[in-house]
Amino acid sequence: MKFTAFTRFHEQQGAKMVEFAGYWMPVQFEGVNAEHETVRNGVGVFDVSHMGEIWISGPRALDLIQYITTNDASKLTDGKVQYSCFPNGQGGIVDDLLVYRISDGLYLLVVNAANIEKDWNWVMLQGERMGLKAGKDMINASDDFAQLAVQGPLALKAMQKLTGESVEDMEYYTHKTIEFAGVKDVLFSTTGYTGSGGCEIYMKKEVAGEIYHAVFDAGKEFGIKPIGLGARDTLRLEMGFCLYGNDINDTTSPIEAGLGWITKFADNKDFIDRALLLQQKQEGVTRRLKGFELIDKGIPRQHYPILNETGEAIGEVTSGTMAPTLRKAIGMGYVKNGYWEPGKEIFIEIRGKALKARIVKIPFYQR
Repeated sequence: MKFTAFTRFHEQQGAKMVEFAGYWMPVQFEGVNAEHETVRNGVGVFDVSHMGEIWISGPRALDLIQYITTNDASKLTDGKVQYSCFPNGQGGIVDDLLVYRISDGLYLLVVNAANIEKDWNWVMLQGERMGLKAGKDMINASDDFAQLAVQGPLALKAMQKLTGESVEDMEYYTHKTIEFAGVKDVLFSTTGYTGSGGCEIYMKKEVAGEIYHAVFDAGKEFGIKPIGLGARDTLRLEMGFCLYGNDINDTTSPIEAGLGWITKFADNKDFIDRALLLQQKQEGVTRRLKGFELIDKGIPRQHYPILNETGEAIGEVTSGTMAPTLRKAIGMGYVKNGYWEPGKEIFIEIRGKALKARIVKIPFYQR
């Protein structure tokens, strides 16, 4: 079991702690619904130190990233961030990730906590084939970082108090290395997985405590609160954001998962599974990840069968919840071709009963 630089603070605040991806993490403090609304309407703080960080550097850094990710990293300029995924060579997804361009020949890959070792081995394997060296051109720095996600419509306003750099006007998916809360070389990124705005702050572990306290002091006038993994999941699901291990995995392709927008078939980009994914884009796929809302009363959960009107299985739920902001039961799942048009009536099997639902466009929630 691993602990983050903030674990003791969570326990002091009475968090309900659980094991998650090998880390001892807070699942909730005040309660999932209350924490969800704090982020939607104000500002909340997540400990996301369990995420993984991999540095790629040198003259072939971009070549490697272009080959192992689906998005077109050649479009990145200094200070930009890109959402992408690693195709696995068999039509599936190793992981989804963020790609940060720090400078020419220096990139940071941010990957999911549960996949750090898997992703690092994958990056090393492909990089070494291209002549990059682990420990030099490729560095797994996951244990060096602490990270806070400060999310919500008041997040940047609160965090502006801690730096002389302008952060309130930063564009979405950009980053700066700044002095923050009196600490130099803090990576400040306008990213997050809640759909409510805000930032993610990367820091060295040694300074994590002082930054944590400064963040909460700065946000006090805005009602800042700590937020757990439970609300992180309901927030991302209202946005229709994929969660690795639920909505995407080694058996789902980015085209099936609705991630065609991060799968770029640029002339200058030869990447793993390019031919297969291009064929799927051109010829279509037999299933797609789609959003739905329940009409009948119930809550959909992962692995619940999706049925048609005759009771035939046409898919499976990958994520589901009672959405706190929307006050309705929503979910996502892979559905067979012919059943995924918006408005299409489907059924979710819950405890032996077929409950009526309908396909809807995502995101479910819009600011």
